[in-house]
This record gives sequence, structure tokens and C-alpha cells, in this order.
Amino acid sequence: MPQVQNARRTTDGFPQLLRSWRQKRRLSQLELALNSGVSQRHVSFLESGRARPSRSMILQLSECLEVPLRERNDWLTAAGFAPLFRARPLDDPQMGQVTAAVRMMLANHEPFPALAVDRAWNIVMSNRAFEAMSAALGEDLWKRIGGGRNLMRLFFHPQGIRPHVANWRAIAPLLWQRAQRESEALGGEETKRILHELAVHQDADTLWPAEDVPLVPVMPLEIEKDGLRISLFTVIATFGTAQDITADEMRIESLFPADAATEQLFRTLAANSLPSA
Repeated sequence: MPQVQNARRTTDGFPQLLRSWRQKRRLSQLELALNSGVSQRHVSFLESGRARPSRSMILQLSECLEVPLRERNDWLTAAGFAPLFRARPLDDPQMGQVTAAVRMMLANHEPFPALAVDRAWNIVMSNRAFEAMSAALGEDLWKRIGGGRNLMRLFFHPQGIRPHVANWRAIAPLLWQRAQRESEALGGEETKRILHELAVHQDADTLWPAEDVPLVPVMPLEIEKDGLRISLFTVIATFGTAQDITADEMRIESLFPADAATEQLFRTLAANSLPSA
């Protein structure tokens, strides 16, 4: 009997998950029905708990709503099915080609910085240029901010890089809002916890910017330290057909020079670091 009750409680969670993600995507029941090829009546019955979803129906609706793979497992579990998608570590043999592709992208982006992060903004891989730039900002930087190598802590922790960000008032609100949007769109509970932890250290202009910022094509990150100034903007790449949670949640952030001086600086640093013949 206890097993039946547990199964019932798990199944009762699916209607709320479906409704919540439909609302996140700002779709009505009719719009979801039209987009997924399911009748509006059936969508309504699923959300009310009057109908029980099949495994294929869960996958069909979650695909239509672009639900991340980790949360699709939650849908399946809530409806009484086994999880489908795995989260393999990067050193898993089946992840060999994925890991090799990421390393190739990071290496090929040198002499400019690049890194791979998960959906909670934790750094999982980086190239030599990024490591050199991090070291230039402080050898003990990651130890000071705690919580591992996390980009949100790097920017917004009291011991982070804020003193070196020349255009903080312009770029910090954009980065904070981007993290908030991603945590909502991707169901990132870890990111929400990190933002909640860091919010107490932010001023009102970071959380709720009151001033307009220049509408440049791309807002660069401008860093000043020890008389040097660099200006970088980011291009983000993701896997288009991921079927593993680790790959689904990973993104590659490639930093490009926003001006000629920054480009020359990184090229010179890379040339000077090459071993002599």
C-alpha cells in the first residue's frame, strides 16, 4: 500500500510541471495544443490530472516546450516513469567526441580567452588565454570568492573583479538580468540559489538599473588593472542536438577583442609566451 501512495503523489506532480512550463513559455493551452499536435481538451485534462500522460506524450510535450533534458527527467519521474536522459561526466568514454570538440574550440580561439560553463555558470573547461587573464586579476582570485570557479561569483562576490571593471554600471545589470532570465527559462535552481546569495551584496543600480546605457552593437566587458585596459565581448555556442544532460547544459563562451588595442595585447602576450626555437 505505501508504494501505491508514493506513486500517486509522484503522478500528481506532473500536472503542475506541465502547467508551470507552459506558462514559462507564455503559451495558452490552445497554443500548446496546436504546436504539439495534441488536442486542447487532452492538454486541459493533463493539466487538471483527469488524464494520465503516456511516456511518449511527456516527451512530445516537453520537446515542444523546449524543456531542458534534466527537467524532462523530472517530468518522467513525476508521472511514474524511469528517467531517460543521462548526465555523463566529461571523461566518460561516450563523451569523448563532445569533450574533444570543446577542447578544439577553446584551443582554436587562442590567443583570446574562451571557456566552457554549465547552466549554473560553473567553469568546466578553459583555454590558456583565459587562465592567464584570471591569474593577472589575482593569483588567489578563485580562493577569495569561494564556491568553486563560478562566473557569477567572479563578477558579483564582494571579493570578485568589480573593482577592475571600468564599465560596471553599464554591464553588471545586463549580466545580472541575463542570469535571471536563464534561471527562469532553463529551470536553473542552482543559479537561483547563487543569485539569492549574491543579491545582498549588490546595490540598487545593479539589480534595478535606473539609467539608460549606450545602445552599442555589443556591450563589452572593460577591465582595467595595473595600467592595462582590455575590452572584450562574448559569443556563445551550444550543442544543437544534445541528448545528454551534460552536453545540453554546456555552453562555450568565446571572448573577442572589442578594440584593436586589446587584440594586439593578446596577440603580443601569446607570441611572448611561445618557447624560443
